[in-house]
Amino acid sequence: MTEHVTGDHAPGSHRAPAPRRGSSPLSRARALPPWSLLAAGVLAGGLLGGGYGVVRAPTYTATSYVVAVPTERSDPATALGFAQAYGRAATQLAVLGDAQVWAGVPVATLRSSVRTATSPDVPMVAVTATSARPDLAADMANAVARALTRHAGDTVKATHVELEQFARATEPAEPSSASPAVTGLVGASAGGLLGGLALLVRPRRGPDGRGRPAALPSPALAGDTRGAL
Repeated sequence: MTEHVTGDHAPGSHRAPAPRRGSSPLSRARALPPWSLLAAGVLAGGLLGGGYGVVRAPTYTATSYVVAVPTERSDPATALGFAQAYGRAATQLAVLGDAQVWAGVPVATLRSSVRTATSPDVPMVAVTATSARPDLAADMANAVARALTRHAGDTVKATHVELEQFARATEPAEPSSASPAVTGLVGASAGGLLGGLALLVRPRRGPDGRGRPAALPSPALAGDTRGAL
């Protein structure tokens, strides 16, 4: 007796339903509105920049000024030229070696913390020091300026130019480093720029809505289409 199997009981007639796949993170990211990349960049950059401004120790800057004065056997043009030379010599070891005694810091600290600037029109040297302590910044600037005038005095008979203290550095009342608000603004600007770049390279949605461009016709198919027209 032959037994017939029909309907749903037939072999191979019933298949288990295919599991539904969840959307991938890339697909979910592509589904977001375009402006979300820009907003995320601005927010992340602002938070990182503001956090950096909060955790970073503030720095203080103090500046001392010395001026080159010509003697009776010299002229202002000569004094201006020697002011340029003294500005370059202020950070040399011979000057910093004397300045470390008055500043109370090693020569290496002076070399990394002190900068000089000169003007092409005025025979003046600006000695600027930066430190996490406002009092130390002023002490380093004044110490280097004092050592520089002392070395210039040793050669006044040969140069006929004197170097005198014009203005002593004072202890700064406010830090010269950027505040957290400024660093947050800079970070937000940088984050917005990166978000804009990511928006430019973001793949556009194709006609199928899957976030990829539509397939272009092959050259052969395009030729057949032009021939038909």
